[in-house]
Amino acid sequence: MRKADIEDKLFERVGISRKESGKILEMILSLIKETLRKKEPVKIAGFGKFIVRKKNTRTGRNPKTGQEIGITPRNVVSFKPSQGFKKRVLK
Repeated sequence: MRKADIEDKLFERVGISRKESGKILEMILSLIKETLRKKEPVKIAGFGKFIVRKKNTRTGRNPKTGQEIGITPRNVVSFKPSQGFKKRVLK
């Protein structure tokens, strides 16, 4: 599903214009991104929790050559689904 598909579903189900549904979706996504940029968790009841985790330096391998490569530390976004989400989606 793409962003445009979500906008269309909002248009169909809520009855607001496509332009308005696009603005609302963009505002929601912007809020989530801003919160994660501050390294604060985003918890959506019945859906799950997005958190920023720090990955430490580690050694990886080039799959083509087998050569060891140092992977630098970085932050990654992680998603943990809620129990309700798991029950409905991951049956």
